[in-house]
Amino acid sequence: MSEPAGRGTAKRGGGRASDQLGERLSAMILSGELTSGSRLPPERELMQRFGVSRTVVREAITSLASRGLLLTRPGFRPVVQKPSYETAIGALGQLVGHLMHDEEGMRALFESRIFLEAALARHAAAHAKRDDLAELRETLARNRAAIGDPRAFYATDVAFHGVLYRIPRNPIYPAVHKAYVEWLMRHWGRMERAADIDRLNHAGHVAIFEAIAARDPDEAEAALRRHLQIAWEQVRGTFEFRSPPPTEANASGRRSG
Repeated sequence: MSEPAGRGTAKRGGGRASDQLGERLSAMILSGELTSGSRLPPERELMQRFGVSRTVVREAITSLASRGLLLTRPGFRPVVQKPSYETAIGALGQLVGHLMHDEEGMRALFESRIFLEAALARHAAAHAKRDDLAELRETLARNRAAIGDPRAFYATDVAFHGVLYRIPRNPIYPAVHKAYVEWLMRHWGRMERAADIDRLNHAGHVAIFEAIAARDPDEAEAALRRHLQIAWEQVRGTFEFRSPPPTEANASGRRSG
């Protein structure tokens, strides 16, 4: 049986049919016609409504999922997701995650984290409010109490760094933090875990907090860099490769201003 006109994936009207369908569905999501949290209509319904093939529908769904507009799971209809910083960066994270298996990509990723968190530590030292300091102090206390409990310590470690990402009140930064956590989580279970290592990491958090509380941006950045250099050694131990610490030459340097 021949396929009805418009049901293939060949170019039509200046673009592939799947691209055109993807743009139409994207517009429906952005306008609210397809509401966030609802399931996408069945494939057959989309085929009939838009006069396209099942292949076109599936290609459009794959494209929308890669853009963070649909949440897909095998055996279930896709769920509509309204665009947000978290979904946008999460979609990017699926691609960046593939770099984690490559030495150069892994080092570049961790360098970006050091660069960003060093800036966040400086910002916190200059601009953190009383409530921010209280939250840092509270997460630090929970981090100390979790020493010796690998899962609890990891969770409180993530929480401490998460506060730094929230202090600027920019919604992009917490979304980036979530992406970093997801990128690194797969290696956490393979890291060496011991109470002495927890104490070392906790001491790094204490140094960062004390510099922030003292309103010393230079020391806050230096403490953050020292802490993440130690973290890098732990992370890279989960890989077969052994490369130099990222930006080692700049790790102990201070930035003026």
